Amino acid sequence: MNYDVALTCAVTGAGDTTSKSPHVPVTPAQIADASIEAARAGASAVHIHARDPETGQGSREPSLFKEIVDRIRDSDTDVVINITAGMGGDWISDPSNPAMPGPGTDMIGPEERLAHVRNCLPEICSLDCGTLNFSDTDMIYISTPPTLRKMAALVQEWGVKPEMEVFDLGHIRFAKAMVAEGLIDAPPMFQLCLGIPWGADQDVETMAAMKAQLPPGASWASFGIGRGQMPMAAASVALGGNVRVGLEDNIYLDRGVLATNAQLVTRAREIIERMGARVMSPQQMRNKLGLRGADG
Repeated sequence: MNYDVALTCAVTGAGDTTSKSPHVPVTPAQIADASIEAARAGASAVHIHARDPETGQGSREPSLFKEIVDRIRDSDTDVVINITAGMGGDWISDPSNPAMPGPGTDMIGPEERLAHVRNCLPEICSLDCGTLNFSDTDMIYISTPPTLRKMAALVQEWGVKPEMEVFDLGHIRFAKAMVAEGLIDAPPMFQLCLGIPWGADQDVETMAAMKAQLPPGASWASFGIGRGQMPMAAASVALGGNVRVGLEDNIYLDRGVLATNAQLVTRAREIIERMGARVMSPQQMRNKLGLRGADG
């Protein structure tokens, strides 16, 4: 059981959810406002993607991330900022020539994948620790060992904590190798990503199996998607982990009731507190994980 819980809100993601809910933020101002509202509802941290304001699709444009982060910081809202570094690894094969990239492919190198991180210098950025079949289409998310080692070395140099997102046991195996190689500063930080096609399933047994493979002293959180979001939040606390909720992973508060990010944070906080635990403040989270801005 974890009695001091870091609660992260993933406020928008990059998926095709904007047409399904009017509450999914799109513009930098909307994403920043959603982050501020989540913090006021009790989130320790916010996990941020950017979206193209014109199309609503996910974007890795550094200026969009910079505007979001600047707006949050300028508001004097105390919240740990965690931004994605997961874009730029999408490969969609050309049906007429599977050896070649097809429409929608977005493949770039490690430095470019981290351009917005270097520009914003958040406390945390995500690091997706492996390749994955990411849907029932021909799309593959590609993140190779050399790319990941380079990205880990860069964020270590910049003083940004990598949140190692693991979608299967093999991803944990590689992440532990980076820890052993000295590319990840203690304590290593993991996110157990459950329910994403075709990664690890979202159930307690899978979460427990993944937790059992983490290195000693690791800090970890987990999330589920859709209706699994709150059950997996409770399971994570019970197994000793931290929690992530938010519209990136689930757009509903109850069956048929669309949620806001602040409402999901409030629901998660209530669950955590009713389990006898408490949500850490942003500064407590910084201190526990040795993040930028930690006391001492």
